[in-house]
Amino acid sequence: MKILKFGGTSVANSQNIFRVENIIKKESAKHKIVVIVSALHGVTDGLIKAAEYASVKDDSYLSILKKLEDQHLLLVKELLPILEQSSWLSFVKKHFNDIEDLYHGIFVLGELTGRIKDKIASYGEFLSSSIISARLQYKGFDCLWMNSADLIKTDDNFTNAKVNTDLTEKNIREYLRVHQNQIIIAPGFVAQDENNNATTLGRGGSDYTASLIAAAIHADELQIWTDVSGMMTADPRLAAHAKPIFEISYHEAMELSHFGAKVLYPPSIQPVMTKNIDLKIKNTFDPDAPGTLVSHHLEVSENTRQIAVGVSNMSHIALLTLEGSGMIGIPGISARLFQCLNHEKINVILITQGSSEHSITLAINEKDRIAAENAINFSFADDINLKRVSPVKIENGLSIVALVGENMKNRSGVSARMFGCLGNNGINIRAIAQGSSERNISIVISENDIRKAVNVLHEEFFESEIKQIHLYLCGTGNVGSKLIRQIYDQNQYLRENLLINLRIAGLSNSRKMIFADKGIPEEEYHHWNEYGQEASVHDFTEEIISRNLRNSVFVDITASPEIPKVYEKLLKRSINIVACNKIAASSDFEQYKTLKNTARNHNCNFYFETNVGAGLPVIGTINDLIKSGDKITAIEAVLSGTLNFVFNNYDGSKTFSEVVAQAQQEGYTEPDPRLDLSGTDVARKILILAREAGYPLQFDEVENISFLPEACMQGNVENFYEKLSEYENHFKSLLANAQKEGKILKYTAEFKNGKAKVGLQHIAPGSDLFHLYGKDNIVIFNTLRYSEQPLVVKGAGAGAEVTASGVFADIIRSI
Repeated sequence: MKILKFGGTSVANSQNIFRVENIIKKESAKHKIVVIVSALHGVTDGLIKAAEYASVKDDSYLSILKKLEDQHLLLVKELLPILEQSSWLSFVKKHFNDIEDLYHGIFVLGELTGRIKDKIASYGEFLSSSIISARLQYKGFDCLWMNSADLIKTDDNFTNAKVNTDLTEKNIREYLRVHQNQIIIAPGFVAQDENNNATTLGRGGSDYTASLIAAAIHADELQIWTDVSGMMTADPRLAAHAKPIFEISYHEAMELSHFGAKVLYPPSIQPVMTKNIDLKIKNTFDPDAPGTLVSHHLEVSENTRQIAVGVSNMSHIALLTLEGSGMIGIPGISARLFQCLNHEKINVILITQGSSEHSITLAINEKDRIAAENAINFSFADDINLKRVSPVKIENGLSIVALVGENMKNRSGVSARMFGCLGNNGINIRAIAQGSSERNISIVISENDIRKAVNVLHEEFFESEIKQIHLYLCGTGNVGSKLIRQIYDQNQYLRENLLINLRIAGLSNSRKMIFADKGIPEEEYHHWNEYGQEASVHDFTEEIISRNLRNSVFVDITASPEIPKVYEKLLKRSINIVACNKIAASSDFEQYKTLKNTARNHNCNFYFETNVGAGLPVIGTINDLIKSGDKITAIEAVLSGTLNFVFNNYDGSKTFSEVVAQAQQEGYTEPDPRLDLSGTDVARKILILAREAGYPLQFDEVENISFLPEACMQGNVENFYEKLSEYENHFKSLLANAQKEGKILKYTAEFKNGKAKVGLQHIAPGSDLFHLYGKDNIVIFNTLRYSEQPLVVKGAGAGAEVTASGVFADIIRSI
């Protein structure tokens, strides 16, 4: 015999009940079955709500009862033919007349006892099971309605009665021995005390009814039919890639359910778990889906099973901490603590205690925090007055996340992986608990981090094939647009070969910004300005933080002095930063160190390779040398692709002004070319290289030998070009002086003996800097290891495409 339980949306309306009927038809063709039915969806809550209104003399209860009555009358009309309806419509009306009489008494007395509440609540299952039984009988099934309340005997703890298991099992076995119908329909949730007063079985009561019946007769299988296809690896409302769990042990199922998996309620399945009866969770709306098998008889080797089976979560948690030096070595403290909570009927969800015995931390439901605080402080009042114990501390707004798996105990490093991926995403853990069975690691975190934490853990343990990266790009100009194009073009390769998926989750320029947690589709990118909202650096930053997505990377592709001001705030939330913008790394040395230390302290990355040499591996080379124990003694470099282009092309055939204009036209300069020609940009670059090499240099310590007349720096860009033309003889003389010596002009940067300088130099043919063409950069490192033959990095040092590729490489490196 099999036991089937239908509840929730499975019996919400006639259309769903037709689905239930088809399932019953299929199962009863092969087995005798007992079908447990919950109340119609929302009915029990409606009955209790109406009773609460009546108890405070609010006649709104009458309209609620009318709606519930109409709901049942409509069900009769939709399930039964007209000729069969009359008696059943009268049946419904009679019982709602009885219900209304009860409510009238509540209204007059202004009192709602637990006993009356149970009497009222029992009507929902009684009515639904009776009507469904009538439907099956009309359709010709060998069907009998069984009043499970007559068989399940409890104490008189109304609203949450305790079952007399021995008597209940005896009653069930005897009833099913006498009644051999192919289908037995029975209400769930309801029972009676020894005086035949209606009682109910509390949360998960219909599941409990089914479990009690299955255990009593040693059923072949218990099936729980719901609106999901079994248990999932995570809550699908939080983790979009949650997967069905096809097989799971009872212990694992109990752990997942305890920490929030809503499909099962642990006490409800205890009877079948004790009797080793297999349990299946199936989907009424997808009956052919395999569902989840919960069993003690799984035959899967430890090596083939996943480390974990699921991630579960529970919200609205409060942490209570009792601490004090007077607790150390004193027996009975824990007993007193739990006793006072038990007296208030407060359930303790999680417990952790330091080995010093100085403190005990408990997690409870947030709604119980005030009662718990009062009970504990009252119980420990004398100790608190004597300063042996501090008043209980309470933290609200928390959640519990649990990683569950029978196989975790056989694998080392599970905790390290769990805490590592959470830490890398800036998720602070307030408390940790791990059972001695090692099948559960539970943590308490902020409620605000729950979605991120569930996704991070699910991705780490169940989605190893693809890692989702969320990019927030600030700056969509020349370099930014090239980077976005590269991301769209390369993403398929990254998914297939590096198992990562880049999502452009946010875009901003100086005017507009837009967000899309699942990524901005390529086809929508070109039109994003049309529907973006008004942008500001502050709003863009706050939105990134509030969305709190895992594996986030902030990419600054601007020259704005405002954007680096938010770096520290983002790093403190463990958001990786990739910066093309040089301002942060060349700012005050203490601020530079603060950003580097903040990234390290919050387990995230701050990369700015493209600050020097565009896409060339210059900063990365320095870091590798330092990490391997080398020391950089000197740096000689050409660091401006713009200036190198200008002086490579200024040979007297064109004016200096014309060459600069050509460089700007080809995209090698800033909108204002003076930012390049003044040497400020090169000074910033050599400063950054010196700092990365370990030297605490400030920007004003870099000597800048300018070749531009002061007059060229005045006015706007148009004035600048006019002045260049006026001073053409000055530039010709610079070129002529170099040519007289058989040399060429290069704007160079140098760091040596702890000092840095930039300026225009005459370069001889034998120098490594001589054969440098177009917009190329070169960096020459002298180190302890590279003392006789320096290490040279050379290549294209300007241009939107190569700069974008350098930013792209930093993005990949940061994750």
